[in-house]
Amino acid sequence: MPEAITNPHRHHWCQALGRVRRGVEALPPYRVSGRITRATGMVLEAVGLKVPLGSACRIELAEGMAEAEVVGFAGDKLFLMPLEAISGLTPGARVLPLGEGAQSARRFPLGESLLGRVVDGNGRPLDGGEPLAEAPHAPLATPPLNPLSRAPIEEQIDVGIRAINALLSVGRGQRMGLFAGSGVGKSVLLGMMARFTRADVIVVGLIGERGREVQDFIDNILGEEGRRRAVVVAAPADTSPLQRLQGAAYATRLAEGFRDQGRDVLLIMDSLTRYAMAQREIALAIGEPPATKGYPPSVFAKLPSLVERAGNAQRGGGSITAFYTVLTEGDDQQDPIADSARAILDGHIVLSRSLAEAGHYPAIDIEASISRAMTAIVDRDQQARAQRFKQLFSRYRRNQDLISVGAYTPGHDPQLDQAVQLYPHLERFLQQRIDESAATAPTQQALAQLIGGTS
Repeated sequence: MPEAITNPHRHHWCQALGRVRRGVEALPPYRVSGRITRATGMVLEAVGLKVPLGSACRIELAEGMAEAEVVGFAGDKLFLMPLEAISGLTPGARVLPLGEGAQSARRFPLGESLLGRVVDGNGRPLDGGEPLAEAPHAPLATPPLNPLSRAPIEEQIDVGIRAINALLSVGRGQRMGLFAGSGVGKSVLLGMMARFTRADVIVVGLIGERGREVQDFIDNILGEEGRRRAVVVAAPADTSPLQRLQGAAYATRLAEGFRDQGRDVLLIMDSLTRYAMAQREIALAIGEPPATKGYPPSVFAKLPSLVERAGNAQRGGGSITAFYTVLTEGDDQQDPIADSARAILDGHIVLSRSLAEAGHYPAIDIEASISRAMTAIVDRDQQARAQRFKQLFSRYRRNQDLISVGAYTPGHDPQLDQAVQLYPHLERFLQQRIDESAATAPTQQALAQLIGGTS
């Protein structure tokens, strides 16, 4: 064979062998592995490894591999929890760490390529679209922001809901809770806010919901308009508790990524209670004792660490305005998770079952709801009108039984007379159609016309 032909081939093979050699040299001289010694419930026990808490591992099965995370240890034993249901696990199965040190943390796709996409808690597409291998990847953990370097909440954000814009004003970077029992319209209200809120990017975390509700939220509630500028992270109820925890953390990490680019982000988490329940399942499985109504102490430590990641960045930077739904079991507002969430959030919006049953939508209980940042983001006249509205509304509700039975006589209580006269208008002001957007400026004008001359 002529030399002119063989030389290019030789050069090509030399390059290929060089790449293989460099790859082999980069590998460690040996690979550490452990073995499974016990499997009880959701937790696997392994020995023979020394890896940090939170590290990712792979477990060899009869067919294939399964990924798991280190969730605890006792002496030389590691407690692992698989990310998905596994089959084919055998006694003594090998456990391989994914990496050493910082490399042992899994990395997740972030950035612009996720807009309009639906992904699971691992960042894998659920919508049948293209894989996200080309997107920039990063671990979930981020250093906490210095509380003194955060920009204050001083600018109102338009959420498109009349009752909230007028009486429970929400600021840019505020974290609000939506407290409700099941079936009172919280998901529909979240969908309205997702469509109508003035935000650059929307990140939706559907944590622990039924699979049917995930599809319904994306297609019917979020809609095509909302989905174009949104990322949806879905970790339904049938996924492992670790996947649910990871889904909530991933949704928050996505929001942080957009905030760091200077964007104004709306983060919707449905629900914070399912996140707490997932942590309870993990904690009880590894032997942590229950403390408050079956919830171990780690649950109440996890909640603020998740919520505090939202909010404003430094002045001139982006923001994360967050809405977290909180399920109140049996409409009990003193449920331990509801009570803990109320303490760490910047306000709470309570949805009333009695209002929902009466056809009052959205079923916001104005008397039980509050926005803690409202005094910093609206002027005194707006505050006074909102306070007067609540006073009149509450005065009528307290005397509603007397009015219904005909025991009320006009002329004895001027304030009650005024409340009775205005109540139909107040009630109409609070109601809103699902497809209706109520912007801030016209809402405040309507409130001024309704309350303006009252005292």
